[in-house]
Amino acid sequence: MCSRLTISSDRKDGAAHQRLRPGRALLLIAFSTFILPCFATALQNGTDSSVVVQPGAPGQPSRKLPASTHGKLPLLSHADIEFMQGMIMHHAQAVEMTALIPSHSENPQLRTLGARISHSQSDEIKFMKRWLAARGQPASMQMAGMHHHSMPLMPGMLTPEQMDALRKAHGTEFDHLFLTGMIQHHGGALTMVKDLFDTAGSGQDAELFNFATDVDSGQRAEIRIMQDMLEKAALEEKR
Repeated sequence: MCSRLTISSDRKDGAAHQRLRPGRALLLIAFSTFILPCFATALQNGTDSSVVVQPGAPGQPSRKLPASTHGKLPLLSHADIEFMQGMIMHHAQAVEMTALIPSHSENPQLRTLGARISHSQSDEIKFMKRWLAARGQPASMQMAGMHHHSMPLMPGMLTPEQMDALRKAHGTEFDHLFLTGMIQHHGGALTMVKDLFDTAGSGQDAELFNFATDVDSGQRAEIRIMQDMLEKAALEEKR
């Protein structure tokens, strides 16, 4: 049995010990009731082997599980996997678009925005590939009878004709095509997130949920930035 634990505050001017606050008292009770006995038991056993404890339901005791117990990833839906695979393709085009900025535009604000989009979406592509690999899934969609270059475009992605026009444009024309194209592109990502969460049983994985909500909030913010840039450019043209 554990020894009795006595804790008191310092005396002041000969006054009696101060009474512990309720919150501290509860912490001390929990410490002496649960933590100290477990620590003492571990010392008595003389072992440093890990113990996995599964908390019981309210009113039920906890259970000790084998040390070899491992957590399991939550079940995935087909929509979860397709969302990640599709978003990799979607992000890849955004990175391709931003790669044109240094040689096609002198706009410092656009260059800063492009670098931000390129950096964030490149990092997100790496995350999505790791997420899929951890679950034994390929990074790209596998559709019967289709090659990668003939895969259907994800929502908001620029068509080959739009990409060709962007590559051929320079200066203010490029700036306009990039901004309108990226707003379209970001809008498609928002549609993909909405479709994911609208699908029953999808988006339940914690990492996937956090990633999808970050995509939604981040790209909404960038859409507002690009809309402001277009409005500013339109006003300057009227002067």
